[in-house]
Amino acid sequence: MAFVTLGKILAGSVLAILPATAQTNLLQFQSAPERTALLELYTSEGCSSCPPAEAWLSGLKDSPRLWKDFVPVAFHVDYWNSLGWKDAWSDAEFSERQRSYAQLWRAENIYTPEYVLNGKEWRNWFAGKNGPKSDGEKVGILTVASSGTNRWQVTFVPEKNSAARYEIHAALLAGGIISAVKAGENRGRDLRHDFAVVNLVQIGMTTSNGVAKGRFIISPPKSDAGTTRALAVWVTLADELQPVQAAGGWLIPPGKN
Repeated sequence: MAFVTLGKILAGSVLAILPATAQTNLLQFQSAPERTALLELYTSEGCSSCPPAEAWLSGLKDSPRLWKDFVPVAFHVDYWNSLGWKDAWSDAEFSERQRSYAQLWRAENIYTPEYVLNGKEWRNWFAGKNGPKSDGEKVGILTVASSGTNRWQVTFVPEKNSAARYEIHAALLAGGIISAVKAGENRGRDLRHDFAVVNLVQIGMTTSNGVAKGRFIISPPKSDAGTTRALAVWVTLADELQPVQAAGGWLIPPGKN
């Protein structure tokens, strides 16, 4: 397990809500009223401890709990890129997200691999092959719909009617990625990545009569980004990290490309 000292926290960028456009909903992902967990992995191709954690995450593609009890995302951090190998899937924004969690928890270090479950550090990830179960708490229904695969409408109906402000977080995920690592701690290994975040957006929502709504556009990844695609969406209270509800699903499932 590799560690790095916690550094300065940088403010994340927030994108403006896009103008409304008429859409015919051809694709839809929807949660149950019970909470769907957001399962985050912080990882790097430059970390020799990460491949087992990524292999476990890859195994969740066939879990009956996938997209129902949990939505998985893998954030490739960039703070190991100076140690001989640059992770092509890494992004400084993902490292800052992990640092923000550490600041929230008052942790002195960040490390890879690290799993975060519903905004809390999760060390028991290896205990089961099917991933985490829902905690069963009724938090509300999250619906994500699109007439294509890059323009999306989001509606969140919280279990308890309130005028709270919410934000959308949406991640485009790529899988079936094989990276031939030629330097660093994993030199000579072919690493497989699934549920890797290749684009991330954050958008404010408007709340009216207890229902929060918003729209976002998410761009496609580069052409060599593996063989599968999925979308993960979660809502938080405004300016907070902890997810309230999550939803997601396959855009290009395994074996369909």
